Amino acid sequence: MADLRRLLEEGKNIFGTDGVRGEAGSELTVGLALAIGQAAGSYLRGGPVLVGRDTRRSGPMLSLALQAGFHSVGIDTIDVGVLPSGGISHLTSTSAATMAAIVSASHNPAADNGIKLLSSKGSKLADDVERDIERRIRDAGSTSSIGHSIGTRFEDSDALYRYIDHLAAASRYNLSGLRIALDCANGAAFKAAPELFNRLKADVVTFGDAPDGTNINLDCGATHPEALARLARGRIGLSFDGDADRLIVVDEEGKVANGDVVMAIIARHLKASDTLKNNLLVATVMSNLGLHKSMKEIGVELVTTKVGDRYVAEALEERKGTLGGEQSGHIIFTESGSTGDGLMTAVRLLNVVAGTGKELRELRAEAMTEYPQVLVNVPIRRGVDVDSARDLWEEVKEVEEELGDDGRVLVRPSGTEPLVRVMVEALTAEQASDYADRLAAVAADSLGKGA
Repeated sequence: MADLRRLLEEGKNIFGTDGVRGEAGSELTVGLALAIGQAAGSYLRGGPVLVGRDTRRSGPMLSLALQAGFHSVGIDTIDVGVLPSGGISHLTSTSAATMAAIVSASHNPAADNGIKLLSSKGSKLADDVERDIERRIRDAGSTSSIGHSIGTRFEDSDALYRYIDHLAAASRYNLSGLRIALDCANGAAFKAAPELFNRLKADVVTFGDAPDGTNINLDCGATHPEALARLARGRIGLSFDGDADRLIVVDEEGKVANGDVVMAIIARHLKASDTLKNNLLVATVMSNLGLHKSMKEIGVELVTTKVGDRYVAEALEERKGTLGGEQSGHIIFTESGSTGDGLMTAVRLLNVVAGTGKELRELRAEAMTEYPQVLVNVPIRRGVDVDSARDLWEEVKEVEEELGDDGRVLVRPSGTEPLVRVMVEALTAEQASDYADRLAAVAADSLGKGA
């Protein structure tokens, strides 16, 4: 990763689609966390700011530095400790907090950390607000408070239980009789998830619930669902990532179900009960062709956005929808919150299972057929215009014609790296791989570093 301070000095952005991230101590330093707190606090007219984190060893260090920055410009903070990001979002939107800060690098390795700022509504900050905060960091124009005007830190020891109350209230069913296995990724869900599903009377076994500061996401959680598939043994597996904003599921047969499958199951259930608002689902361009066909089959409009849950949230607000998400497991239910919440997603999915009396594997088979998907990343020259690569787009058109209705092609430049991402879906994995390699070769010839 690039040095974050250097990027700022060069006038570049440090806030990405999920806040500021970097290796803790070398890139995301105490000094930078302090500066972000000062800049964000100077943007606000008052506090308090809600602050929570995941289980990384660097979390307390960065959280306290960030809070010190807020305090130095007269903003009080409320520290909720280790809490899933969905809980931080919910508690912010239902309190007097003027902003929230989440100290987490989500699914990244334990050595990384991040700072994500939320609005008073619990949603991600608008791009222009993040640019304003970056400008304030560069200008170092924050005025320090003195004496009685200095902010201070409060602790909220009941935050976890208020969040669990919120989740439990969203369940229409007692989940007794459901056998589930949790993989908490040794992250922020390690207390909340077992507490929630035990309260809902499910038969629960738990893995990844012993964080030591260094084992978050380590061969476990939503980025490694195969671990839970081996351990679940006939149970429904619920696998969260480090900050628990995403959910990947394992059915009773040990088959992994990603966010597309989960959305298909829930959307079809809502459609059948005439409760899918405005008859639409929002997903990203990476969503599987099987999801597109599933929604077309039941007459639901599938709206697609750029990759990133913030774009899903924006489209849901614009189109007044209630359900949207990403293949990676970030799923948003607008009546319950404005960001992805893996625990809420789990509650909503298990309610479909309990309400229909069907096993998850049955619901999965009914909801959609996943098309094999192959993704190839092609290194390209920096600054090259992908849209002008005529040979590539002619080849894309030929492949699309050959696939017809039995496949899909997506070619797009990466927003963060000098890469072109070539994605192909087809009836078989071999066919998808052949077409992806064919397109990748043309992309490399037209745009590659050696071209």
